Amino acid sequence: MDSIPKITKIPATVPMFRQADFSPDLKRRVAAYARVSTDSDEQETSFDAQVDYYTKYISSKPDWTLAGVYTDEGISAVNTKRREGFKRMIADALDGKIDLIVTKSVSRFARNTVDSLVAIRELKDAGVECYFEKEGIYTFDGKGELLITIMSSLAQEESRSISENITWGQRKRFADGKVNMPYKRFLGYKKGKDGQPEVVEDEARVVRLIYRLFMDGRTPAAIAAELERMSIPSPGGCKNWCKNTIDSILKNEKYKGDALLQKKFTVDFLQKKTKRNEGEVPQYYVRESHPAIIEPAEWELVQAEFERRRLLGRGYSGKDALSGKLFCGDCGGLYGRKVWHSTDRYRRVIWQCNRKFEKECSTPTLDADTIKKLFIKAYNTLMRGSAQVISDCELMRKSLADFAELGCEIASLQREAEEIAALARAAVKENAATQQRDSYDRLSRRYDEIQARLKELQTERERRSRKDKVISQFIQTLQTTPVFLDAWDDTIWAAMVERAVVSRDGSITFIFYNGADIRVDGE
Repeated sequence: MDSIPKITKIPATVPMFRQADFSPDLKRRVAAYARVSTDSDEQETSFDAQVDYYTKYISSKPDWTLAGVYTDEGISAVNTKRREGFKRMIADALDGKIDLIVTKSVSRFARNTVDSLVAIRELKDAGVECYFEKEGIYTFDGKGELLITIMSSLAQEESRSISENITWGQRKRFADGKVNMPYKRFLGYKKGKDGQPEVVEDEARVVRLIYRLFMDGRTPAAIAAELERMSIPSPGGCKNWCKNTIDSILKNEKYKGDALLQKKFTVDFLQKKTKRNEGEVPQYYVRESHPAIIEPAEWELVQAEFERRRLLGRGYSGKDALSGKLFCGDCGGLYGRKVWHSTDRYRRVIWQCNRKFEKECSTPTLDADTIKKLFIKAYNTLMRGSAQVISDCELMRKSLADFAELGCEIASLQREAEEIAALARAAVKENAATQQRDSYDRLSRRYDEIQARLKELQTERERRSRKDKVISQFIQTLQTTPVFLDAWDDTIWAAMVERAVVSRDGSITFIFYNGADIRVDGE
């Protein structure tokens, strides 16, 4: 028979938590945490009241000594990433400067269950207790963690409900066409007395300057540098301008008086993560929702110029309105801007083929004034028949906008792709004989062919849509510009000329966006 083991109990001699927490001879170092969720005047009063209350509350306890009141103002508690006061308090507690943290309720501490429990457990491991006054919970109590988990979960669900209500309200405003802007960082507008966007003329002049510089041939990076040179502050009030800021100003439809609503949406209410709306939720386009700073026609012209430069890629230098539109008649390469005698009194800016010596091109070197004079002649020749040109352009637009045939082929291919996908799934499910494998391979090849063709059709549709916009802008330019031009105009050049080809004899053939080409002999 096995002997009965003899067990001797060794009682605990060291308390689980610090002796200072329980010793009657030592006062507990107690800190308070106070937070309000918004920065409104009413909440500011509540915030001050909380600070005053906890200062007096802790000081009134004979066995407590005030270790500080940590605060966060105008911050949501959904997560702790931006709560500097909270993070500083936790750091001080882990450094041994705090024995007890007092706060109004679990929801004031954190509304995210994970953040709340992680912080409490981290503090507990360091021997720091938390007390939630409203719920009457001490975290060192045996029931404390269970109650905290329950209360934090409830608080998190409350945050979810609030977030969903806010999202619903925002989407309702979008559906009603109500426009809101981040006015503090949005150049050109302020919130008007009626709550609608109102133009700030001083800032609007900067916006117009940005658009003009872009159409003069500058790149967004060059525009940013120019604004810095002129000591014009950015929308955020900084000395330095970012290329992306210029891009945003040039591409934002709000500057032409329209508004595309719900460009982004929140995907995670806890982390407040947002993503660009790519069709997951509805968008609303509101026309003429507020006063425009840039004329719609000019805005559309800028978008077309963006696309033209994108297609040119590195071929666009961005130093002049002529950049990216002059081509060599010998090799087809771009003409580039060159500076001769850049450091002496014979300094001269000229244009020549970028591959002149590589390809041994015979096309001549030209100066900007010559090119501009020849363009004015070509323009005046075109405008003699402007009425017929406009009529031809309208017919061209009708042809470009007729997507019926394209749409039918796209729809037919999409249906076939769905059928093939269903057959392929069935083949995979069967997954037995060799002939079934052959069938799957055949279906797969056909599916790839359809996808490739669909891509071609979508590309063609986009090309025609872009061309239609360009022709529309071309017509507007014809209708608003003078019949006879006697001086160079960057905007007319950008809106009307697709490309200009330089021949060996110095003549230039100007190819306009309507397809017309006019050759002008060199001087």
